[in-house]
Amino acid sequence: MLLILLGVLVLHLIILVLLFVSTAANAWTVGGTSSQDLWYRCMTVNGGYHCQAASNEDWIQAVQALMVLSVLFCFFSLIAFLYQLFRLVKGGRFFFTAVFQILASLFVMCGAIIYTVMAPDEGAGTSYGYAYVLAWVAFPLSLISGLIYIILRKRE
Repeated sequence: MLLILLGVLVLHLIILVLLFVSTAANAWTVGGTSSQDLWYRCMTVNGGYHCQAASNEDWIQAVQALMVLSVLFCFFSLIAFLYQLFRLVKGGRFFFTAVFQILASLFVMCGAIIYTVMAPDEGAGTSYGYAYVLAWVAFPLSLISGLIYIILRKRE
């Protein structure tokens, strides 16, 4: 049982790191001389690296909010798991933790979908970066983690 709890905890920490990096990294869209994330758009011009704030459009603000919420709910889920690990009665299930983790997965999915649909296509040289891929990798992992928490029972 200890190995299962340790495995679930490690999976949860990996998901939290993936969500944090995908929210903060400057690589949602990359091109030849530019990169864009949720917060900044950076370009290499004449040997210099210049960044400006992301646009004030509603869709990018929605993606920002959803990604921040996914990180927060994943963190709250981790805190709830640790609390329930020591306070939950024998035989109880980690429902509260599971709800937070599933909400985190839904938030990251919605944010990535909005970014996929609304991100401007800036030419043939642009592609999605590693932060975008990390967000999509974090989605199924956090959903699976939430389902594991629903199934998991506390034992002695």
